[in-house]
Amino acid sequence: MPQIAQIAETYASQIFWLLVTFGFVFFVIGLDMVPKIEATVGARDDKIAGDLATAKAAFARADEIEADYRKRDADARSSAQHLIAESKAKAAKETEAKIKATDAVVATKIAAAEAEIKAASTSAMAEIEAVAADAAREMVAKISGASVTPEAAQQAVKAALVHG
Repeated sequence: MPQIAQIAETYASQIFWLLVTFGFVFFVIGLDMVPKIEATVGARDDKIAGDLATAKAAFARADEIEADYRKRDADARSSAQHLIAESKAKAAKETEAKIKATDAVVATKIAAAEAEIKAASTSAMAEIEAVAADAAREMVAKISGASVTPEAAQQAVKAALVHG
């Protein structure tokens, strides 16, 4: 086979060109392209690290803002509840004062009405006694034919009402 016979003659030449090609590739890729790729990767890593640091700072700031918001919210709620309690207490005092004033007016009206009722009751009793005395006189006159004086009839009616 002629190909195998040529190996010894071309072997040294092939190794030479292999070394030349490998050296060329090594120098072009290893010394030129690899440092550029490493620089790009390093820059990317630095940017990612910077972005992560910025994000952590933003999260920390957001947490601070949220804590401040929650504190202000709690303070506002507390203040509102305090104002509500004060308003309720003030309204209760005002209502109590109005109720006392109204109670006094109502008590005065009730006392006046009771006095009027007592006067009307006394007047009605007097009228009833007078009517009863007249009725008793007329009944005695119709039943027995006797004449009774108005004073005697009135005394009899009073005695009957007291015992009745």
